[in-house]
Parts: sequence; C-alpha cells; structure tokens
Amino acid sequence: MTNHWLDRSEYPFTSNYFDINGQKLHYIDEGKGAPILFVHGTPSWSFDFRNLIKVLKAHYRCVALDHIGFGLSDKPEHYDYATQNHSNTLEKFVLEKQLDNITLVVHDFGGPIGLNFAIQHPEKIKNLIILNSWLWSSEQDPDYIKLKKILKSPLLPFLYRYLNFSPKFILPQSFGDHKLPKNLLKQYTKPFADKTQRNGALGFAKSLLNDQAWFEQLWNKRQAISNKPTLFIWGMKDGVIKPHNLEKFQRAFIHSSTVQLETSGHFPQEEQPEQVISAIFTFLREKKDHTFMKQM
Repeated sequence: MTNHWLDRSEYPFTSNYFDINGQKLHYIDEGKGAPILFVHGTPSWSFDFRNLIKVLKAHYRCVALDHIGFGLSDKPEHYDYATQNHSNTLEKFVLEKQLDNITLVVHDFGGPIGLNFAIQHPEKIKNLIILNSWLWSSEQDPDYIKLKKILKSPLLPFLYRYLNFSPKFILPQSFGDHKLPKNLLKQYTKPFADKTQRNGALGFAKSLLNDQAWFEQLWNKRQAISNKPTLFIWGMKDGVIKPHNLEKFQRAFIHSSTVQLETSGHFPQEEQPEQVISAIFTFLREKKDHTFMKQM
C-alpha cells in the first residue's frame, strides 16, 4: 500500500498485516522482550503511541495495531464497525500471535475494546496501563446527556463522512495546553482519504449512542481484572473524559498507581510523551522488582 502522506521520520516502523474478516489489519511489532500491547481509540491509530514505542522497544516487545477502518488498516465502506467487533478482532489477533504476560496499554475506546479482551482472558494479562478511558455506562453522566442530543442528530453522519469531522475538528480540540502541530494533525486526518473511508470513526460515535448497556456489562465483570497491577496515566485537562472517571477507576482497581498530567488533555501520549514513557518505565520496573522479591 502506498501512503505518500505518512511521515516515516515520525513513524519509522515496519508495517505488518493480519488477515481478518476479509480485511487487512495493519500492526507494528517492534523490539524484543515481554510484550506491551497498545490499543488505540478514535480517531487515532498506532501513530499516537509512536513516541512511546520508539523508546520502549529497546526493552520490550511493542505491538500496536490499527483497528479496521483506521490508520494503515483497510477501511471498507460496509463493515461491522461495532466496538464489540473490534474487541473480537483484537482477541483473534492476540490468540493467533500467542501473546502472553501482556502489559496492556489502552486509551479512549481502546479501553472497552482492550479491557473486554482482558476480562475474557485474564490469564494473559500481567499489567494494565489505562490512559483517559472508561469502562461503564455514561447514561447518568450530565456531559453524556448533553452529548446524546448531538449523537442523535441526522447531521452527524454528514459531518463525519463529508467533513472528516472527528480527526479534523474533535481531535485537536481535545488537547490541553500542548496543541497539536499541523504536520502531526495531517497524520491523523490523511488516513481517512475520502467519505467511503470514514465509517470507522462514525462507528465509534454510534457506539456511544448504542453500546452504553454493553459498557455497563463490562464494568460488572471488572473483578476478573481489578486486582491486576494497574497504572493510570491521566490528562487532567480532558474535557471529554473528565477526572471523575479516573476516580471511579481508582476505587475499583485495588493495586493501582496514578500519574496525573495537569496540563494534558485527552491524548497524554501525544501531548507529553516523555512523562508518559517515564511513568511506564517506573511502573514496570517496580512490578519487576516486586516479582523478583517475591521469588527470593
């Protein structure tokens, strides 16, 4: 596939493809060692983890996929873009690749997608790292109640398909003090070349409307993973997934630590990658030392 827009100096990784549901799912697999699996949300792709992977791959095996409909994966116009189907795809991928002892890194919609997999296969998960995400119904959340009116608007599919609304407008608006430069914004808008390729992002918008009951089911099953060593890295200026969501996570995940980034918005890994990398290294080193001490 030719992607002339792709900045290889920013994203210097080897592309791999996994056949699933008649489509090609793009992923990168860099470095050696214990696996770290990165699961992105919307309207992003493995690109938003690039700064982390460039550093972490010297010590770990870093695997990051692009959901079908995103990044360098196929973007069929007609496809089941439900969040549950993305999670099923992730499950097939991980089982096929025989990944074990996984440190699972999830962000945004990667939360329900990746954590659903973790709930189904807790034996494969060693650690959890959660950035600005959720795992429950937002039906009672005042912000969601307002958002619901927009999600129900017949104008929404038009905005997503014809104006590339999600990466062009929503993504840059969701940053905190660290604004996204235009050259990097291009790496998020260009994967959605035309209106036929933008149904993946629209699918996630529809999921917010249709899948709240499923999100709540996941929350009710959280005990399968709530005792895993967990690191929360949270952009505190996130106007969408606000800090009360972090507090809900913290109360439920009993072996957790938290790094709050006061000036970051919704994308800490893009806004303050050095701090995110440092937090991950500290967390994984502590878990390794703890395991070593227990074995002695």
